[in-house]
Amino acid sequence: MPRARPRRPSLPAHLQRSTEWHGLRAGDPVDIAGVAGRGLRFVFRAHVRNTRLGVESVEVVGGRPGEERIRSFRPDQVYPAGGRRRGSPSLAAAPQLPLG
Repeated sequence: MPRARPRRPSLPAHLQRSTEWHGLRAGDPVDIAGVAGRGLRFVFRAHVRNTRLGVESVEVVGGRPGEERIRSFRPDQVYPAGGRRRGSPSLAAAPQLPLG
């Protein structure tokens, strides 16, 4: 008999989670400020807003090659892929909204 998939608990009402944020969609590559290491790669997973506390965070997946860790960062630490090297502002400061 096949096993039922475990149910993922729903988020509390004060947490708003979105898989799109400032022009990013889940799976888009991003750079993270303040995380040191060679070969680190991250992809955007979700933007989370805690309406009770007024706090936002950005969930990403990745890390060192072969790692698939889920981590959360402040929005001002998240940059478009390659943006930190080019001196671009963070996505919190300058959203990469789609044109049209």
